[in-house]
Amino acid sequence: MTAALVIFLLLLIAAPLVKLAISSLEPPDGGGLTLANYVAAFGNARHLQALGNSLLLGIAVTACCIVFAVPLAWAVSRTDMPLKGLVRLTVLATFITPSYLGGVAWILLAAPRAGWLNRWAMALTGGNTGPFNIYSFTGLVFVVAIYAYPYVFVATSAALDLVSSEMEDAASILGSSRLRTALRVTFPLVLPAIFAGSIVAFLDTIALFGTPALIAIPAHFSVMTTQLWNFFEYPVQVEVAAAYCAPLLGITMFLLWLQRVVLNRKGYISVTGKAGERRLIRLGAWRWVALLYALFIGALSVYLPFATICQAAFSKAWGRGFSLQNLTLANFRYLLFEYPITQQSIAHTLLYSGIAATSCVVLGLAVAYLIRSRIVPAARFLGGLVMAPFVIPGVVLGMAFYATYAPPPAALNGTAAIVVLAFIARFIPIAYANASAALRSINPEMEQAAQILGAARGTTIRRILAPLLKTSLTGAWLMVFIPAARELSTALFVIGPQTRVLAILMLDLNEEGNFEILAASGCILLVVMLATLVVSLRLLGRDFMLRT
Repeated sequence: MTAALVIFLLLLIAAPLVKLAISSLEPPDGGGLTLANYVAAFGNARHLQALGNSLLLGIAVTACCIVFAVPLAWAVSRTDMPLKGLVRLTVLATFITPSYLGGVAWILLAAPRAGWLNRWAMALTGGNTGPFNIYSFTGLVFVVAIYAYPYVFVATSAALDLVSSEMEDAASILGSSRLRTALRVTFPLVLPAIFAGSIVAFLDTIALFGTPALIAIPAHFSVMTTQLWNFFEYPVQVEVAAAYCAPLLGITMFLLWLQRVVLNRKGYISVTGKAGERRLIRLGAWRWVALLYALFIGALSVYLPFATICQAAFSKAWGRGFSLQNLTLANFRYLLFEYPITQQSIAHTLLYSGIAATSCVVLGLAVAYLIRSRIVPAARFLGGLVMAPFVIPGVVLGMAFYATYAPPPAALNGTAAIVVLAFIARFIPIAYANASAALRSINPEMEQAAQILGAARGTTIRRILAPLLKTSLTGAWLMVFIPAARELSTALFVIGPQTRVLAILMLDLNEEGNFEILAASGCILLVVMLATLVVSLRLLGRDFMLRT
């Protein structure tokens, strides 16, 4: 059984990466090794410009995330700002909202001339043009940043919750203002957490495909992921695309190594032998300013986009505005009853994500148990293997699966099997990390007692460990299901005409230019995401993202 698990994981994770590396050195006609693919990938100025655009995009988005998230996390964790529950729910809603869906909403809000914000501005000023243009590099940075800031918020908020108020009190006694205390005392203590969250935001940004496809392509500039997609247009250049992935993978591995180095440093320590008291900072009238800032960020990422998507979805023509005459259910009727691909996409999204989440939890628990029990000498190798996809961007992993399992002899191109397998490989690190952390909290003596009484290892896991780990494993399942249901970058290379998911359907509808139908499909995806969020909150509490 253990040998079968090792072989499966090698085929699932190691084989695609090895194949991708080999493909980058193979000539298109086969035979021998060559560096011609790297010359073709990086000898073109347009390709290099796309690489530079991705790096600049990642830096700009990360800076915006820090500006959005750090003050917000401080206000939620350290002050008496009102309506903190609403703010936390808004951050959760932002986390589960796909950035490409937010991109659709902001196209309707800030497209030149036609966008609602520009139309309102022109009506107020009497001008011929509005101040906003979402089809620009700045527009892309803005849209990506307002959906990436939860990474920085979660890391910073968790760190701030652990910081004692004693040093802040000392600074106040010495005459420091609240602002100076926050800047010179509090924030330096949580810099490692801010840095860690910023790295995740940066890596997520440079690996995005959906939002750049919606905004960058119409704006006539490319980033790495859109350039990779261009390599798959006729004639398909899989080998050149494999070579072009190298910098993306290298940047990811370097930054994750740097993150580990920073996190291994001590940000703050307790020298008193016990945790210090943590008191909320009273802001007085400024608490309302803090709340306005939090609601402003929420309006950018949730309130305005959700309202815009719903308005377009229930409209005969979204540009006509809010009126009873413009209301219709025809868009949903068309999608749900007249366009069979929608029904298939909804079913595929739920099915593939559910199977992937269940498989990830089972495999992650099995590997974590093998490592803890030291059943096989190579158990720790398995741990490293299942965590390897964490350093691999989704677009790279999707290409690796395409290069490995799409051609014969596997011939899985466009099948449900390759989609599910790619999703499992993409998200198994989440399940494994959660299962490993949960197992460490259980005393091994209960397993040993069961084995002494003759229980097999499978029975021990099923009858003892699984019930004790139920909450943690449920959290892990949800944390896999949520990103899998909205995953686009990995699915892009392995989906076929008969295996579309909602994310791919939205991309196809965007190319048709029918924003009412596109918004209706976005509403359907939002319902799936929000329903998952409600289940998560009911089962695990509002802080399930922090605990899992």
